Amino acid sequence: MEVGSLPVELWRVILAYLPLPDLGRCCQVCRAWRELILSLDSTRWRQLCLGCSECRHPNWPSQPHLEPASWREALKQHALASRTWTRNVPELQSSACLHFFRRRKDRKVWHVGPGCEFESLRGALGVTGPYDRVVLHPGVYEEQAEVALKVPVELVGLGRLGEVALLVCIEQQCPTARLCNLVFMPPWFSTVVYRTSWGHVQMDNCNFEGAQLQIRGPGTCQARFCSFSQGSSLHLFSVSLSLLDSCDFSGSDTASVTVEGPPVSERNWACKHLAALARTFPSGFISSPKAPRASSTGGNPAGGNAKKEPMSTEEWKTRMGGDAGCHGTVIEDGWSDGDCSEGDDEKKDGRGANTAKKMFTLDYKIPYDHHGLAHLLKPLEDGTLPAASSPSPPPVTPEPLTLQEELERDQEAQIMAASILGCIVRRCLFRDGKGGVHLSNYGQGRLEENVFRGLNYAVRCIQNATIVMLRNEVCECCASGVFLRLSAQGLIAENNIHSNGEAGLDIRKGANPIILCNKIHSGLRSGIVVLGNGRGSIRSNLIYNNKEAGVYILFSGNPVVSGNHIFQGQAAGIAINENGRGMITENVIKENQWGGVDIRRGGDPILRNNYICYGYSDGVVVGERGRGLIEGNHVYCNKGCGVWVMSSSLPQLLGNYIIHNCMYGLAVFCRKDSENMESREGNWPGREGIGEAGNGERRGVEAEGREAHENFNEEGELFAWESDLDSEDGGHSARRSISVALVESNCLSYNGAVGLYVKSSEAMNVFANLVNSNRGPGIAVLQSSQLTRLVTNCILENDRGGVTVEKDCRVELRGNGIYENRGHGVRFSGIGQIVENDVVGNHGNGIQVSTSADIKVMRNRVQPAQGCGIALLGAVKGLIHDNILFEGHPDYKKKLIHLDSGNESCVLHNNILRHNNSCTSAPSWVLENPPPRPAASSPSGISSSQFPSRLGLSMTTRVGATVESGCHSGSMFCSIL
Repeated sequence: MEVGSLPVELWRVILAYLPLPDLGRCCQVCRAWRELILSLDSTRWRQLCLGCSECRHPNWPSQPHLEPASWREALKQHALASRTWTRNVPELQSSACLHFFRRRKDRKVWHVGPGCEFESLRGALGVTGPYDRVVLHPGVYEEQAEVALKVPVELVGLGRLGEVALLVCIEQQCPTARLCNLVFMPPWFSTVVYRTSWGHVQMDNCNFEGAQLQIRGPGTCQARFCSFSQGSSLHLFSVSLSLLDSCDFSGSDTASVTVEGPPVSERNWACKHLAALARTFPSGFISSPKAPRASSTGGNPAGGNAKKEPMSTEEWKTRMGGDAGCHGTVIEDGWSDGDCSEGDDEKKDGRGANTAKKMFTLDYKIPYDHHGLAHLLKPLEDGTLPAASSPSPPPVTPEPLTLQEELERDQEAQIMAASILGCIVRRCLFRDGKGGVHLSNYGQGRLEENVFRGLNYAVRCIQNATIVMLRNEVCECCASGVFLRLSAQGLIAENNIHSNGEAGLDIRKGANPIILCNKIHSGLRSGIVVLGNGRGSIRSNLIYNNKEAGVYILFSGNPVVSGNHIFQGQAAGIAINENGRGMITENVIKENQWGGVDIRRGGDPILRNNYICYGYSDGVVVGERGRGLIEGNHVYCNKGCGVWVMSSSLPQLLGNYIIHNCMYGLAVFCRKDSENMESREGNWPGREGIGEAGNGERRGVEAEGREAHENFNEEGELFAWESDLDSEDGGHSARRSISVALVESNCLSYNGAVGLYVKSSEAMNVFANLVNSNRGPGIAVLQSSQLTRLVTNCILENDRGGVTVEKDCRVELRGNGIYENRGHGVRFSGIGQIVENDVVGNHGNGIQVSTSADIKVMRNRVQPAQGCGIALLGAVKGLIHDNILFEGHPDYKKKLIHLDSGNESCVLHNNILRHNNSCTSAPSWVLENPPPRPAASSPSGISSSQFPSRLGLSMTTRVGATVESGCHSGSMFCSIL
């Protein structure tokens, strides 16, 4: 009979009446018939699948509203899985002819119920043979003592689920058994309804109410489409392999599934079949759909790739609500970064700046373009401008890697993703109870595509247990979603962890998981917390919209945090507090309400090659007693400062791009200052009740006081972390040991106020930095009771002058190049030295010294654009000698050296004044022996490989400095390499 003899629609109506065996026979007729039968997927195959009493909707219980990809395939998988319990007979390998002599299993069917062969379950089990089926008719069956299964048997409830209930305690003493379509409730004498210690039990479409199941290795368990409610739980002890598929767990008093003990080496017959079933499930190598993320230039999250178009400074200003330059920002009474110098007075009428520029762009300017940091300003090979000289912020940020890419790079994670061992839980729903899955004492588990919702905690992994979590949803937990401690490990990948009451992931006490490509968001506290010597590798995750820090590291936590996107948090992006550490590399940290990275109270991380941008406060905050190596980062377009440092901290800032921030590029403050301290010290909304009360300190990030430790210990367990912390990594730092804050080889460019702002009571070294095009002075030192060294820096084209040093500040300027700033090159009112600097083309005076108690100005080369070369104003006491001063344009007639009349305490000696004696041509002056400063040779003791390749900065001599008497044991500031 040809298919084409009738319309296809009519064939489908006819075939819809065929039972399953007949559909299978029709598939074998021919290819046309097979295609016709397969086309019935959404009609007849769907009807057969939903009508099967042994299974439920293929996407039950977590997503029953979604259609499966194929109803026929779902029915096929159910049929294969339901037969696992019968596959324990060993295959005969000795001779093919023995196949004809194999005895077929004659399965009998026994009926139990009123009016049937047996009225009790115990009576039926006494006569059943191997592999017989016992059919229980609707009713309630209760046994007053434990029932033993001594031969393989199948117990099946007749009718709809719920019509057959068993109040029994069954001990399996046979190799295999199957339970189907039954409701189990505990008898009066035990809460355990089923136990086995060596056989395999298969449970299909059963309900367990207030009951416990116990499986001990080498016993195994396979549960499909089962419900565990009213405090029911499953306990697996040293199980080699068990499979829980599409089950519903609700109302648990403890963990719904407990896995304890290492898998036993002895395996029963079912392990290989369960492993084959587990491998039919999609592996962890498939990447999930893209999660919401912030665009590369800020703004609202958008799917897909990051926005490629560059954002101009004007667009950034508009998005941040006004002028990002923050002109006139007052930090100390009586001083503002908007103050104008004498040389800027003419700018107010709109003519001075243009006049000076026209005069100085002629041939009279001494060339300095080949100074030691000039390569940072030159166009790249593709014609684009480098970050230090581009008027626009970086246009793109790196995308996080996919899970496939991460696994290709990490063999350990790849092995874990492919592992099939212990308890496998997939497509289950855990809801409205105390706990989801608990693993302990070297237990192993694998969780795939489950939903954990409304629990106290979702997953707890402790005592050297191993967990693999792939593509699960963990949400609305009262405490932390996933909790790992006591040397637990595992792989947590492509999960959606959100809306939890505590941290999304809590890692402590030596736990060391691999956390890849998850979405961790919308938490009521932090996204990830690492504390108590916790470790871990946290890579390529999307961490966003958490109420506290996206990643919070404290109490000697020491993770690797790499390649993540951490954005739109309501506090800091990453917080390192209370002696926390960590390797934080190549992350994109953006659009957070407070500091992108917050380091304080002994925090000592390595912060390297991150993008910290578009924050609503400062980019990096280094608070009280903060330390750390901050190296090679891009810190840009933050509404506050690029980097904010308290002077009692001791960080190293090396080789960073700190650009296009609305306020200061880098600001250093004393701890006692109250101005602008609240946000940096962590006083943000929602901080009530956190931290130590009554001690006058704010802790900075969501800092925990001694009274608040319960926030980091689930279920009220309190631990004395101070006495519990190991010190195995106490000497972890491979960086240079420093006793003075170090700022080295950074680019501080296009910031809205001062490039480097210093108001400190401790010493600081500022070496080999490029400070250019800031809207305030390049460097402003307002307070420096101990020595601040400014050595081999390039300070050019800043709006309000090059270097400003206020009264009583102790500062040394040595080997700097100070070029074409729109104010004085150096305005100095403090105590110190100005030695061997090149000061060329500044629109005010080259060097202006006033009211200084003691100053030495020696061996500088100075050419002003329109002011004096060196101006000594007021009662200056000092020594001015061996300087070379070059005349600017001959039409501008100010003296090269100006000394106020009546000043007898200032000594001028051996200074060389060079004037232009030709009326027709400009002089051929050049800066040579040495060439224009800063110099370009490598710093002593530092190899070039320690600097980021894009910042090959250096200095001729490393100036060592020790902290003078009176310095705190935790010295100040940050160092940039």
